[in-house]
Amino acid sequence: MNIIPKITPIYQTSVFKFEDLDAVQQYFDEPGSRYLYSRNGNPNSDELAEAVNRWEGGAGAVATGSGMAAIFAALMTYCQAGDHVLCAADIYGGSAALLNQELSRLGVSVSYVPFEELYELRPYVQASTKLLLCETMSNPLLRVVDLRAMATECHQHGLKLVVDNTFATPVLTKPLAFGADLVLHSVTKYLAGHSDVTAGAVVARTAEDAARLRQIGMVFGLTLSPMESWLSVRGMKTMRLRVAAHSHNAQQVADFLDLHPAVQAVYYPGLPTHPQHALAATQGHGLFSGMLSFRLPDDVAVVNRFMQRSQRFPFAPSLAGVDSSCSHPLYTSHRALADDQLAELGITVGLIRLSVGIEPVEELLADLAHALA
Repeated sequence: MNIIPKITPIYQTSVFKFEDLDAVQQYFDEPGSRYLYSRNGNPNSDELAEAVNRWEGGAGAVATGSGMAAIFAALMTYCQAGDHVLCAADIYGGSAALLNQELSRLGVSVSYVPFEELYELRPYVQASTKLLLCETMSNPLLRVVDLRAMATECHQHGLKLVVDNTFATPVLTKPLAFGADLVLHSVTKYLAGHSDVTAGAVVARTAEDAARLRQIGMVFGLTLSPMESWLSVRGMKTMRLRVAAHSHNAQQVADFLDLHPAVQAVYYPGLPTHPQHALAATQGHGLFSGMLSFRLPDDVAVVNRFMQRSQRFPFAPSLAGVDSSCSHPLYTSHRALADDQLAELGITVGLIRLSVGIEPVEELLADLAHALA
C-alpha cells in the first residue's frame, strides 16, 4: 500500500537509521539528502523553517527552540569576541538581557541607540561594530521603524541589519524586501498563534548566512523539537486570517481606549495621531497588528483593579494567542532593563500592554468598559 499523507507526519525520533557505511557517507557528501540526528535536522523542523522562509522571501531559515534562541542565533551569525553591536533602545527586555548579561561575558559589547537617532548612526559606530538589532514594531510602545531607511543607513556603515518581526509578522511586513539581512521571529507568538508552542525562527537574505545559521543551530543545540515544529506549521496555515482579525479588533480597541477618560495615552500605529501612522500604513499594507499599549495613572492599585476586573484580558505575560491577554512590561517583559533605560522609554507602573485576540470585538469592548469603570 502506497500511503501519501496530506499532512506531514510527526517524526518523533531523535535518530534515523542507515543501511550501511555508504548510506552514512551520502549524508555528509550530499547535504539535505537524508537525516541523521534530529539536532542536525528533522523533517518537521525543516518544514517549519521552509514555511517561515517562504513567507519572508529569504534564502534559507532555521527553526529554533524559542524566540530567545532565534535572537541568539541571529547575533552569533555575525559576531565573535571583541565585536560591538548596536541595538535600538526600544527593544524587547529579553533581547536587552541577552545583550547586557550574557553576550558581554562572551566579549560582545552593546550600545543602545534612541529611536530618534536610528537614522544617524555615525556617532555610535565603532571599528568593531557588526550589526544593528531593531524591531519592526517596538515592544511595548509600538514605535515603527522605517526599514528601508534603516537598511540604507546600516549598509552605508558596513553593518548588517537584524530585524525582529514578531509583532508585525510577514502578513504585514517583510523586512528582507526592504533591505534587512536577517529577520527573526518568536514563533511562539503570531506564527503559531495558539499559546501552545514555544519556538523561534531566523530567516537569511543570502545563502551564505543561511548556512551559517544552520551551523549555529546545530552546534549550539538550538534546534526545535518535532512536535513543536508540527504544531507551529499547523498554526501558520491560518496566520493570514488570524493576523487580519487581530488587527481589525485591535483597531477598534485602540479607538475605544483613545476616547476613554480613564486612559492617559494609547500607543497603536493604527491611530492617526501615532507619530509613525503613515509609515506603518505603508509598510503594513493597511494593517497594524494586534498589539497595543495604554497608560493608566502610575498607581499599583489602579493597575491591579483593572487586571482584577477584566475577564477577557487575563494577565498572562506573553502575546499573540487567539485569546486576548494583558501584560505589564515593568513587572515582566522589561524588568531586566536598567532604571535609566526604563525611564527613557517611559515604561512605568501605569503602562499596560494588550494582546488583542480574535474574539467578538463587542465582548472585548464591554469587558474593557467594565474594567475601566
